Amino acid sequence: MIDTNEFPIVARWPAKNPSVIQLYSYPTPNGVKISIALEEMGLPYEAHLVTLSDADVKSPEFLSLNPNNKIPAIIDPNGPDGPIGLFESGAILLYLAEKSGKFLGKTATEKAKTTQWLMFQMGGLGPMLGQMGFFYKFAGADIADPRPRERYLNEAIRLLAVLDAQLEGKDWIADDFSIADIAIAPWINALEFYGTKDLVGYHDLKNVPAYVERFFARPAVQKARSIPNPNG
Repeated sequence: MIDTNEFPIVARWPAKNPSVIQLYSYPTPNGVKISIALEEMGLPYEAHLVTLSDADVKSPEFLSLNPNNKIPAIIDPNGPDGPIGLFESGAILLYLAEKSGKFLGKTATEKAKTTQWLMFQMGGLGPMLGQMGFFYKFAGADIADPRPRERYLNEAIRLLAVLDAQLEGKDWIADDFSIADIAIAPWINALEFYGTKDLVGYHDLKNVPAYVERFFARPAVQKARSIPNPNG
């Protein structure tokens, strides 16, 4: 069970079934990583919509679980040493993979390779594509100086080329479908939202487009990509 004194967030987003994993999220690339993982792994969970507004992510209740005021975050009432709260999508993916015994790899070598590509997304692909989106679609588009825009565009192109080369002759980024794919594919899909596919030469890539299509064709991914439902 979940103690409201230990996890004040449940006072604002009450758990209907406090015996299962509680997911606090919004369907952004980072957010859907966790709903996809939970669906793929078959772990029971309950999703709570946390909007990106300050009223939600900077509320005392949300900050009690994630002081970094970003989605996603989870509470697992059945953690290894009792209930545990976690934030940072990469850390949550690793935790869920260990808990379920799925999508991390079977050997130490496979786990290390999966983790390296997860870190590639966390440290490179996600931040660079996100910044590119800011400078092309959002407030950064109004900045006259072209250098930030060009910096993130060029880095996005470089990172996509790295992925394209890694996917040569492979369905998935590591040895098999893994949490690295769950982290990477939603961020590549964000190029559509940012309106930057043509800018990065997406359709000229040999392997990445088919990889993204393959990923989003998975039934669990189709279900999870809009969890939590932003329309209520």
